[in-house]
Amino acid sequence: MIAAEALPAPLAAALAMGLLLRSYRFSRYRTTEKEEEKPKLERVTVATDATAEAKTAWSPLRAAADGVFLARDLVSEPPNILNPEEMADRCQGLEKLGVQVEILGPKEMKKLGFGALLGVAQGSACEPRVVVMQWLGASGGKNGKGRAAQNPVAFIGKGVTFDTGGISIRPAAGMEDMKFDMAGSAAVVGLMAALAGRRAKVDAVGLVGLVENMPSGTAQRPGDVVKTYSGQTVEVINTDAEGRLVLADVIAYCQERFEPRFMVDLATLTGAIIIALGHEHAGLFSNDDELAGRILAAGKAVAEPCWRMPLGEAYDKQIKSDIADMKNVGGRPGGSVTAAQFIQRFVSTKSGPMPWAHLDIAGTAWATKDQPTVPKGATGFGVRLLDRLVAEHYEG
Repeated sequence: MIAAEALPAPLAAALAMGLLLRSYRFSRYRTTEKEEEKPKLERVTVATDATAEAKTAWSPLRAAADGVFLARDLVSEPPNILNPEEMADRCQGLEKLGVQVEILGPKEMKKLGFGALLGVAQGSACEPRVVVMQWLGASGGKNGKGRAAQNPVAFIGKGVTFDTGGISIRPAAGMEDMKFDMAGSAAVVGLMAALAGRRAKVDAVGLVGLVENMPSGTAQRPGDVVKTYSGQTVEVINTDAEGRLVLADVIAYCQERFEPRFMVDLATLTGAIIIALGHEHAGLFSNDDELAGRILAAGKAVAEPCWRMPLGEAYDKQIKSDIADMKNVGGRPGGSVTAAQFIQRFVSTKSGPMPWAHLDIAGTAWATKDQPTVPKGATGFGVRLLDRLVAEHYEG
């Protein structure tokens, strides 16, 4: 028992939240673990004089923690278990919380023109999926076009359930870590669970593009040109720069179908962001100062810090192609920036640029050592940050 009578009720609830987050353990596949290696602590009670107020404060925190745990579970799963189809099936589990879930398969994506995403997936025996999740907590319904009655906030996640690099194959050392190349999509799924779990008064959509990037006789080649959902063409220089191709189609589809108030995408996109920021901050890229400032503040408040990185015309020139509208890599200099510039080319509306932010979480999606509220392993980075963003600025 922890005596917290001296703490205000919200702080007592926050203390319990920290304890809960630190308690996470992924043990699904442990079959011969010794008794002394298993956790000993089974229960902690936080004692407070303001029980009713603490329980009120605790309810949304518990929903957020459930979302974090869901994201951590997804990221922790081995890639032979969690392929695109399996992950899409798990997304359907959100329906019990009231989330509307729609799954697009290869036939639907081909008809829609998802040429970039399908190009990434074509080397794998596992079929791709796109999952569209809607939480209509503000409007309570949708209009005849299938769009949320109020322009929603939108979150998009990269979901490469395993990334070999494709034909541009990665080195063998450390390739097992590429099971968490779907951490961006896991964060979006966890966020939608958190919003629904606390009955957030917001219309929100979450879209995830789920693929496996494998080398084979049918795999995409360096030098291929693909046509994206937006109609723009991309020369594929490196098949290991696949996440941005997945995001390109899903982002363009999201903004055309839902006309959201803003879009935030999350992706374990580049090793370059780890070189720049290490494992301490996620890289934040945005075309909107207000949205960027709110994300920075939310991240600081929940200990999921971000650092804003530049965008600009000079970087954009690095992805100019000789034979297509753009190429998917711009060379080693500023690699995380040119990746963001690539994604930004798919963010546009007839009335002008849509507020958009890109979070490169390659350095923050997995912890290599224990942290105060994050055990070693999958972090669930992004769930609490974006839940806080929505709660502070976009509900009601």
